Amino acid sequence: MSRPPADEPSTGKRVGHGDVEMVRELTLAFSRMDQSRGGGHGRRAVDEYLKHDAHDFLRGRFADDAARRAMFSASAELAYVSGWMAFDNSEHAVALQRFNTAVKLAARSGDAPLSGHILRAMAHQALDLGFRREALQIAQTSVDGERYAAATPRERALLGVVHARTLAANGHKQQAAWSLLRAEDDLSNASDGIREPARTFFFGEAALAHETACTLRDLGDHHRAVKEFRHSVRTRGAAFRRTHAVTLGYMGAAQIGQGGVEEACSTWSKALDAMEDGIYSGRARQTVVDMRQLLSPYRKRGIPAVGTIDSRAASYLAQVD
Repeated sequence: MSRPPADEPSTGKRVGHGDVEMVRELTLAFSRMDQSRGGGHGRRAVDEYLKHDAHDFLRGRFADDAARRAMFSASAELAYVSGWMAFDNSEHAVALQRFNTAVKLAARSGDAPLSGHILRAMAHQALDLGFRREALQIAQTSVDGERYAAATPRERALLGVVHARTLAANGHKQQAAWSLLRAEDDLSNASDGIREPARTFFFGEAALAHETACTLRDLGDHHRAVKEFRHSVRTRGAAFRRTHAVTLGYMGAAQIGQGGVEEACSTWSKALDAMEDGIYSGRARQTVVDMRQLLSPYRKRGIPAVGTIDSRAASYLAQVD
């Protein structure tokens, strides 16, 4: 698919590198919005741009083959962001459709690391939906060959830690542990002297700790998982409010799994504070659903914190549903 088309279109607008930069800037802006406010905010605008402007660019007359490849790569990233926003907002059928489109466009561009990045997202979605074996197959594909080898250190770490999560979910403990160590090494090799793709802007120490915690949780190590969730919360920047809320939701679940009911309620109180401040995310909402389910055995025990959090959680769900 990376080969130039046999027949270049004879009509359509001329497409150059300036047009590519415009698509990349828009993609990054929407990706930052997703990280801050959640995938439920602004995705329709992304889709409108994909259907019209990006579609016209892809059918245009390219200045050269480099411009063609770059435009297909930029459009693939935009389709991926649309898919990720849909995934975050629990619109899973739409997400899968966008991810499939993104993978095809990335193949047309010949951008192997971008293909790996998109496949990593698909593995993440499959894992969240409970398709553990399929998630592992997709994650293994994301780190295969040039998808991993040609990627920068930060992107390698991202691909690797999701691969670790899928290994853990399938009971491959030793391989998961090894993949976590490799992801840590990859991220430690990222430096200011290495130009990373803009799409990896969100993946740093806090994000690695979050994914590591999820891996440890799935391995049954709740104590170390809570430790990593705490590290993620402490090191995350203010621009990543959606992920911050999700991390707090997961951390509370791990804490109550250890019997720390009041500790979990304290954590969930912070999660609800974040969500009530304009977060539009199906994943965040799901942590509140899980919160109420996990609290249900404690409702009649007269623990004040349980009643307070359960009431807040019910009120939040009533407002967003």
